[in-house]
Amino acid sequence: MEGFVIVLYYSNMKGPAPAIRIYNLFGESGDLPDVVHCETIASRSVLHDWTLAVHRHARLHQVLLIERGGGEATLDGRVVPLKPMQVVNVPVGHVHGFRFVPDTQGWVLTIAAEILDEALLAAEGLRGALSRSAVVRGTPQIRAIMKQIFAEHAARDFGRAHVLRALSSAMIGLVARALTSESGGNNAVESGLFRRFEALLEQHHLERWSVADYAEALAVTPTHLNRITRAATGDTASHLILNRLIREARRNLVYTNLPVSTIAYTLGFEDPAYFSRVYAAATGVSPRAFRAQLHGEET
Repeated sequence: MEGFVIVLYYSNMKGPAPAIRIYNLFGESGDLPDVVHCETIASRSVLHDWTLAVHRHARLHQVLLIERGGGEATLDGRVVPLKPMQVVNVPVGHVHGFRFVPDTQGWVLTIAAEILDEALLAAEGLRGALSRSAVVRGTPQIRAIMKQIFAEHAARDFGRAHVLRALSSAMIGLVARALTSESGGNNAVESGLFRRFEALLEQHHLERWSVADYAEALAVTPTHLNRITRAATGDTASHLILNRLIREARRNLVYTNLPVSTIAYTLGFEDPAYFSRVYAAATGVSPRAFRAQLHGEET
């Protein structure tokens, strides 16, 4: 579970750290108001001698595109060389770090998990492909859309949020295609099983189904279901179930005025205090504190 969230904009990423740090690009309370964030690789890397120590983002998915230069990426313990026209996919929660050659050029696209949820349909199977950290070949189409996102993000034109959502949706589709193409595709049976699990999760997450419930509905054992989810996302079924509840809770906290106790009951919790403890353990902040921060209130 995530602990104290350190804001990436103001963190010192140089020097040894006692543990893998959790960075949230906009801060835990600020990663929802904007649709996406897009910046050049240099804008942040040059401040840290082109080296970003290993860390992970609690609720953010990132896509990097190297245009010129390169270096190396550390992805969940693997060191992968980076070359021009390569794409780096960094899913939510995955440990990663970078060492860039000075003057490397490219872009970093950051998407909040909640925004990604809106774009990904379980039946299409993109989530499984996007849920593994990897470096793949970029395409002219990916480069063109990344440049459009960067320009649109920097501007403040009418319809900006709508255009950014559309462009980001196209980008994650193309990245998922590249990931699937280079991996040779997933096993058809296991991929189909994971998509069915995703569909069931969307249908029953408010009913607080257990791993055993989902496994029974899929006619597999809980152990086999965990193997499938780990192969598709690197995570356990129980953690995916919890994350789906937390995402629903965050949406309610942001987009409704429902009391925290009502949100807890809506999500199937019999005890609002227990819901608050679960939410705080998963995000590093209590539901009330998260909502207060969104409105700029003191906690």
